[in-house]
Amino acid sequence: MKRIRIGVIGTGSISETHLTAYASNPDAVISAICDVNEDRARQVATKYGADKVFTDYRELLADSDIDAVSICTWNNTHAPISIAALKAGKHVLVEKPLCRTMEEAYEVEEAVRSSGKLLQVGYVRRYDPNVVMLRDFVDKGEFGDLYYAKASTLRRLGNPGGWFADVERSGGGPLIDIGVHVIDLCWYLMGKPKATAVSANTYNKLGNRSNVKHLSFYKAADYDASKNTVEDLASAIIRFENGASIMVDVSYSLHAKKDEGLVRVYGEKGSFEIDPEIAIVTEKYDTILNIQPQTDSTAGFTGQPAFNNEINHFIDCIVNGTKQISPVEDGVEIMKILCGIYESAAKGEEVKL
Repeated sequence: MKRIRIGVIGTGSISETHLTAYASNPDAVISAICDVNEDRARQVATKYGADKVFTDYRELLADSDIDAVSICTWNNTHAPISIAALKAGKHVLVEKPLCRTMEEAYEVEEAVRSSGKLLQVGYVRRYDPNVVMLRDFVDKGEFGDLYYAKASTLRRLGNPGGWFADVERSGGGPLIDIGVHVIDLCWYLMGKPKATAVSANTYNKLGNRSNVKHLSFYKAADYDASKNTVEDLASAIIRFENGASIMVDVSYSLHAKKDEGLVRVYGEKGSFEIDPEIAIVTEKYDTILNIQPQTDSTAGFTGQPAFNNEINHFIDCIVNGTKQISPVEDGVEIMKILCGIYESAAKGEEVKL
């Protein structure tokens, strides 16, 4: 069987997780690397054995040998590159978020429909082994009706700067960068109910806190302490047609004692916690039980194994026509929520979706 020939567009830090996963998949071969920085593209191509290097994604997409692409670029390029790739007959795995605006989201969705090709959105946490396990519990009715979730991803000093802090390129700050993961995770595990309204706030009080000494943090390759046009903190309540709700808060900069991450989902018959560790709460024989599942990885997000599963699923969908776990339609629905949060915060009132 012919191996699926992959082109990876963008060689920033997130691309390494894609490349590592493709390299270990027997049905895929990394054929081409594209980045505006030619030296970096060539270094990556050499490391992973790609025989073609491009600095313009259009030239890569024009190559008939390429079957599928991973898009690991700035958020403002996700939509145009995805649409161009689909029109060129390529299958697409695009990093989250799908895009920046609803107009872009609908354009990408239409391109998927008209092309007949696959587009998978990089909601990698859906593929985490712990989440796969919990989803099985959910599907088997262990927790009953899931009606409330609480999610936090709080960084006290965690603004990467560079394009992450440039709203024109990123579309927003911590909400669209790291908040998207926990919002999607809760929504997915709750059965993807239809969102009807959001009430939200965003804050620009602390900036990127580049003045702080004695503590290091991740910085984008194009970090510039003088530039920051995104929110420090976002908080929201998301309401759904079935009466369920999600409460979320996420920050780059916050006067917090320490960084914090939690994801908790509550149901009629029990609940579960994903971050900071896997835990299940249930009742048996009129007794409340706290259960610690025994798995290979019980503490939070498992990282590369989840990316491996994500890439393996993408290839499986191409080769075998397997039903997608994170299709374009889900990307559109999450964009409705994200855009609704920003709109609600700007207006200072609840927004109907």
